[in-house]
Amino acid sequence: MYKVFVNDKPLFLTNQVQKETDFKLFLLESVDIKNLIIKIFQNKIQKAFLYHPDEKLIMKTLRAKLHVEKAGGGLVYNKNGEVLFIFRNGKWDLAKGGMEKNETIEETAIREVEEETGVTGLVITEKLQKTYHIFKRNGRYKLKITQWFEMRTKFEGIPQGQAEEGIEKVEWVHPDHIMSLMENSYENIKLLFESEKFKVSI
Repeated sequence: MYKVFVNDKPLFLTNQVQKETDFKLFLLESVDIKNLIIKIFQNKIQKAFLYHPDEKLIMKTLRAKLHVEKAGGGLVYNKNGEVLFIFRNGKWDLAKGGMEKNETIEETAIREVEEETGVTGLVITEKLQKTYHIFKRNGRYKLKITQWFEMRTKFEGIPQGQAEEGIEKVEWVHPDHIMSLMENSYENIKLLFESEKFKVSI
């Protein structure tokens, strides 16, 4: 099952038929996806399931209905085990951004972290999960697929937020304090901290 967020409201892509209770169920193959997204933006639908019988074709079917943007991002640790966060648009977030031509997704993730935070010397140590969210830009609804990477750095300078990207603050956060930050973050970011290694802390 995939979880795709629209304005922090979940769309569940599934090959399991579930009995409707507090959500709407649609057939992914035939749904008017733009109409559904509009209703979610208008708060007319809080949660929806999109059903497709073949799990292998679920994401391919959704991607065929929306323009896709690929992005890469980093969950970055310093030598003290602290995690790098940015503060933008009134919420705590992780550095990420869109792929440029001829880049690998790994190169995208490292470049975006460097640009948005000023932190250098980044080394990818693990490939993490992908997250999905739908947004509107220039009158079009788009599906952003972000591939996350765990990174390490020995950087000892002062992080600098990229002002032109609206980043107000960049901070190293101790794992014990991540739980309180998640109260003012995005659902996609919370997913990254639901892994085993963070369950003790959050």
